[in-house]
Amino acid sequence: MADEIELVSDGDGVVLAGAASAIERFLNQAGLLEQAHEFNLGRLSTVLKAGADTVTTVSGVVEQSAMYLKLTPESAKRLKDAGGLMKTKTKGISHAMLGETGKKSLKWLQVDDSPSLLLSNPALLSGLGGLMSQFAQQSEAHELKALLLRIDDKLDDVRRAQRDGVLAKMTSAAAAIDEAMIIRAQGGDPKTLWDKVSGVSNTILNVQDDALNALRALADKVEGKGKTGELKRAVREIEREAAVQLAILARCFELQDEFRVVELDHVLATAPENLEGHRLGVAAAREKRRAGVIDSTRRLMSRLDAAGGIANDNILLHARAARSVIDSLNATAEIVDDFHAPLGIESVRRPLDAIPWREAVRDPRQRRTAGKEAGQKALVAGGTVATVAATGYAMVTKNGFRPRS
Repeated sequence: MADEIELVSDGDGVVLAGAASAIERFLNQAGLLEQAHEFNLGRLSTVLKAGADTVTTVSGVVEQSAMYLKLTPESAKRLKDAGGLMKTKTKGISHAMLGETGKKSLKWLQVDDSPSLLLSNPALLSGLGGLMSQFAQQSEAHELKALLLRIDDKLDDVRRAQRDGVLAKMTSAAAAIDEAMIIRAQGGDPKTLWDKVSGVSNTILNVQDDALNALRALADKVEGKGKTGELKRAVREIEREAAVQLAILARCFELQDEFRVVELDHVLATAPENLEGHRLGVAAAREKRRAGVIDSTRRLMSRLDAAGGIANDNILLHARAARSVIDSLNATAEIVDDFHAPLGIESVRRPLDAIPWREAVRDPRQRRTAGKEAGQKALVAGGTVATVAATGYAMVTKNGFRPRS
């Protein structure tokens, strides 16, 4: 069968190897061509020790074209629809051979009996997994750089200075990693580059942990607040502070990604036999990082959504303040989702909508809430406020006027 392509996935991304024209047709038919990037198979020749069989296998592989596709829920589904991947004997790696049935049919089928250059050598498959891990780290770092620019546009001068003050703690670590990545791009020696960065990881991790703790603490700012005005002030503050902490985390994660790239280069150069275990360790560390982010941000958004529910229950007497609360929490959710995207975390939250005032006025529960608040004010103000509130409320329900809040 002509025009076969080989797919290899490590769970974060997938490499497609074969003829360039076949890869492009496959990705185009799956609607994924614009999301794919060129992948250099030539580096596989440095992964394995030379041997007659190995040289033959590697030369056959590196002559192929290859593209890398980051796995998102959407791309994973489309690949599954196109044929899917099967587990291999190499832990964490899945594989498929697909063949085109004909240019008119535009279909691809699983090819079970076709020889696979990559599967013929488990060590080569493991080496490809290591290169894919590096590529995933670099891709994530590039996305985080772009995210930092977007967040920067949302920060005022005070918050920007706050962020920069925290990031200053990582100045030397960042400089070492940035220099190593520049030299690496020019073909620098992996051992020398590792010597430059090997001692900086703890500095980054300390700043990262502080930012995650600060993000978790933001959730407590709305705890116990039941008045719309209080929630308005608290949620606005959270919106601004969350942007600062997410910017700090984005820079930490970017530096960690680039650190891992240099680290994997060092393993490839000094202990290629340990690459498989090291790759799996890096994957486990990234998963732990994702889990920490998900735990912190979901806890924050859960508290904010609860605050939004309280605000929505008080639309009648506090319409403007309630809408301010909901606008702020949706803005926070937007920046959280933007932060999640480079980490491969799918958004599961829908924006919260403010209840229309005319709908609220017909809701018995809203009227009871408004009446209860008016009654509480009456106790404090000796009936004067109650009279005003009752009169205003009667005008509202009769004429459809909207009170200011």
